[in-house]
Amino acid sequence: MSGRLRNIALIGIGCVAGVAASLGISAYAFRDSRGPIPLEEIRQFSEVFGAIKANYVEPVDDRKLIQEAISGMLSGLDPHSSFLDTDAFKDMQAGTQGEFGGLGIEVGTEEGAIRVIAPIDDTPAARAGIRSGDLIIKIDDKLTRGMALPEAVKLMRGKPKTPIVLTLVRKGESQPLEVRLVRDVIKVQSVRARVIEPGYGFIRISQFQERTVEDLVKAINDLQRQGATQGLVLDLRNNPGGLLHSSVGMSAAFLQPRALVTSTDGRNEDSRRRFVAAPEDYQRGRGEDILSRLPREAKTVPMVVLVNNASASASEIVAGALQDHKRAVVMGTQTFGKGSVQTIIPIRAEGNTPAAIKLTTARYYTPSGRSIQAKGIVPDLLVEDTPEGNFASFAVREADLVRHLEDRNNQDAERRAGQSASPPANAPTEAPAPGANAPAASPGGSAAPAVPARRYEFGSAEDFQLRQALNHLQGKPVALAKPREAVARSEAREPAKAR
Repeated sequence: MSGRLRNIALIGIGCVAGVAASLGISAYAFRDSRGPIPLEEIRQFSEVFGAIKANYVEPVDDRKLIQEAISGMLSGLDPHSSFLDTDAFKDMQAGTQGEFGGLGIEVGTEEGAIRVIAPIDDTPAARAGIRSGDLIIKIDDKLTRGMALPEAVKLMRGKPKTPIVLTLVRKGESQPLEVRLVRDVIKVQSVRARVIEPGYGFIRISQFQERTVEDLVKAINDLQRQGATQGLVLDLRNNPGGLLHSSVGMSAAFLQPRALVTSTDGRNEDSRRRFVAAPEDYQRGRGEDILSRLPREAKTVPMVVLVNNASASASEIVAGALQDHKRAVVMGTQTFGKGSVQTIIPIRAEGNTPAAIKLTTARYYTPSGRSIQAKGIVPDLLVEDTPEGNFASFAVREADLVRHLEDRNNQDAERRAGQSASPPANAPTEAPAPGANAPAASPGGSAAPAVPARRYEFGSAEDFQLRQALNHLQGKPVALAKPREAVARSEAREPAKAR
């Protein structure tokens, strides 16, 4: 794909795609201070600092210069390490509670442009029809070309009930689109559930927050009372992640006690951990185990987990754990591939101006030792968005991000797991490339209709992937994605038939 995303941000929240170590904020020392101090580089930094102070066209505040230097130092490491100033730090803390201010839109930068990654369910951005892949070229009357991502984020933030106009460029549209929105307090409901057919339940998880496991328990009990005992669809599509302990709790709800959910490996001893299906790894504080309220059937009900290329981080932990333990069939398209852990390290905690850094400290692995980093979870059953292929929209994965961590730990993962780090036997070794840009051929040889531009609502009657999940649970045929080679052969035969 052309262009590479450099940073990802969520309007009104600073940590939407991060597994932020469950916000386990702890004091961090310079553990690896061995080696000589780089005096020459420190002298060079001092000289540049002095030159800016003495010669820049306008006076510059010392704090601003230092904060920008810290920000650049972190952003140069990988796409997920960053400096959290006071506003970003407070937004992150509020966001993990499921409530924050803004438009409800995840954005990133691509070659100097502001690109929409995804709108969040039930937010002003989603209701206004903003789509993944849209380019934001103006925010009110300010052009965004060359604008830094934090500046764009601040422009789109604001007091609830205040208006804002975004000008968008959308693939397939000849003219820019002007979208008028009203800022709001975004209350993300991370768990939604309902009976979709008699005997079958549907649970959608939009993010992993502090209350996600508690809300999941309530949802499962409600479905149980409504008789949804024959099958369950767990929808993790477009779920960008969230809190690590919530993803462990989500997995534990369906796994046997003390089953391995995920493991992490990093340079420091405390970054090498195993997380199991036990209260000490998913529950904050003491007291009653929240999962003790689950019905016994939660451990055995047939399950399908739906994922797509925007399922990232914590959602990949859940999908990988349920897949490795053969507890559920994973269906959809290959996931994002964010297999790194971010730790929040406060650097200024006193007073009203706290600040912190979000630092990548480890990689995480599925129970069998598979690395997810820059690979993702390969579904057991590859099913695209529609019968004709995936929606024609912006799709980005971890491997596309500038400075993404390489998957260099597979051998270590194999060593730790004591077995091959290959995908499950029933999973394809590689997901076929989506055919959204080339029309697929129907069995009769004629070209199928173009892939719909309008994305259906997850869980609706139009949800093709959900229909296939139900088919699988009910023992009916599933419409799997066509391999690209088969589509190419069908298209190659088409001109001959026309003659």
